[in-house]
Amino acid sequence: MSSDLRIDPDRMLAAFDQLAATGSAGDGGVHRPTFSEAHLAARARFRQQIQEAGLLFRVDGAGNHSASLPCGTEGAPTLLIGSHLDSVPNGGRFDGTLGVMAALEVLRTVKDHGLKLKFHLEAIDFTDEEGTLVGLLGSAALAGCLDPALLQSPRGGHEQLHQGMQRAGLTESGMLSAARPRDSLAGYLELHIEQGKRLERLGIDIGIVSAIVGIWSYRVYFIGRADHAGSTSMDDRRDASLGASAFTLAARALVMQDFPNCVVNVGRMDFTPGAFNIVPARVDLALEFRSPDAAQFDRLNAALLQLAQDQARRFGLELKLESLGKHFPCQMDDRLRQAMAAACDALDLTHVSLPSGAGHDGQSLSGFCPVGMLFVPSVDGASHSAREFTAWSDCVNGANALLQTVLRLAS
Repeated sequence: MSSDLRIDPDRMLAAFDQLAATGSAGDGGVHRPTFSEAHLAARARFRQQIQEAGLLFRVDGAGNHSASLPCGTEGAPTLLIGSHLDSVPNGGRFDGTLGVMAALEVLRTVKDHGLKLKFHLEAIDFTDEEGTLVGLLGSAALAGCLDPALLQSPRGGHEQLHQGMQRAGLTESGMLSAARPRDSLAGYLELHIEQGKRLERLGIDIGIVSAIVGIWSYRVYFIGRADHAGSTSMDDRRDASLGASAFTLAARALVMQDFPNCVVNVGRMDFTPGAFNIVPARVDLALEFRSPDAAQFDRLNAALLQLAQDQARRFGLELKLESLGKHFPCQMDDRLRQAMAAACDALDLTHVSLPSGAGHDGQSLSGFCPVGMLFVPSVDGASHSAREFTAWSDCVNGANALLQTVLRLAS
């Protein structure tokens, strides 16, 4: 395969800008939560780009949208490349979109040069990677590991999920029928922004991902008693806010002291009744924590749940826990990592091995097929924000590394 083959940076930029304008929040970012009107419009734009490129369009029962290029022999497996077009609320324009547009550009480049590979190519946009509704929904469905129970009690709410599915023309049975045969995929590759400061600080062009962190989500309920906020003495209250607040602070201290490679986040607190003059009877707390190591992941889970129990007991509260989903830590495939390193060397791009602190669709596919990821630098590490930015030259470097990795795997 030709080591001097490169993607068309202007063509990729034009396609990227089209998607960045779809669901634009007006401040440089995008607002495309899963199955929102903006998200569906972005997918319609992606479909148009696929068809204009003369590629085959495909959508499955989970709503995954993809471009297919038959470029292998009959019966050959497919090398999957891609990311996602959904965003967090008021997120950045590079997260996910860069990976989808780079994948599309790789297929266009291979098609333009009439290359015949030992596998077919598919550029995919996975459904609900960000977890607005479920998290890694489309990739889990494709890999056949989507738990039907998650569709009944998704972390984004059952009504919100099913209203979104109706807008997208999807059904539960369709979601569960999207699984592909295990031998149908040669592997999965993804280009993504780092969403951290490591590459920028090191002055390195490309990060070759070694592992993706596990992510565990809970809804935690601290339950006390509603009372008059003026006439109930401070020592006679069962104030749910105290347990929730104390747990949040103690969880931070626990992770920083005992789990230095991990993170914990309390992303939301809902107070009931939620009035100035009523002692909170209940606080519903959204808890998420992450670890790159499986054994450490389990220890952190046990430690945080014990901490919640301790803080509830301290303030005379009842505690209820609801697990909302677990994505296990996973290692990237060594052969794909070696191909990525060779591709970077051929392109004179500096590279370093590093774990991903963010979750990605590769977690669903790990164990189903070989998985590999490339990172490009994020300016100031900003992500999930309108401040998210990656220099276009770095985006092009990443896309060329992706292309050259594909060609090396095919040789």
